[in-house]
Amino acid sequence: MLDKISKKILVELQNDGRISNVELAARVNLSPAACLERVRKLHESGYITGYTAQLNPQLLDVSLLVFIEVVLDRTTPEVFDAFKQSVQMIPEVLECHMVAGGFDYLVKARVKDMAAYREFLGKTLLQKGVRETHTYAVMEEVKNTTKLPIR
Repeated sequence: MLDKISKKILVELQNDGRISNVELAARVNLSPAACLERVRKLHESGYITGYTAQLNPQLLDVSLLVFIEVVLDRTTPEVFDAFKQSVQMIPEVLECHMVAGGFDYLVKARVKDMAAYREFLGKTLLQKGVRETHTYAVMEEVKNTTKLPIR
């Protein structure tokens, strides 16, 4: 169970993963040594799983964001496993979630433009035991965050 200070640490680290330990300690009212120990324990207990940099997709020429509903040709453990393994190797795929409902997976991907998406779909995604897809191109990103709610 997390106490109030550990929760504050997690909030601050989500806001700025590059914050110095001294600044983090000041923001959560701890000594730097005590703060460093808390962060170490949060890592060890699995609350903190890593750090990343947020990159600008337009500057990296991958500005088209798409969501793809995927229906597999068969729903056997072997087909699911093969799809999961192959999707993990596709750099354009940012997220892939098995879902309950009218389709098997929801894929989030980034590509340069619609022409690049057509190529990605035909040469990459449709080669993995996929029977059917439905694509939703994002017109505007209203909210995009990786921050988890901490209560």
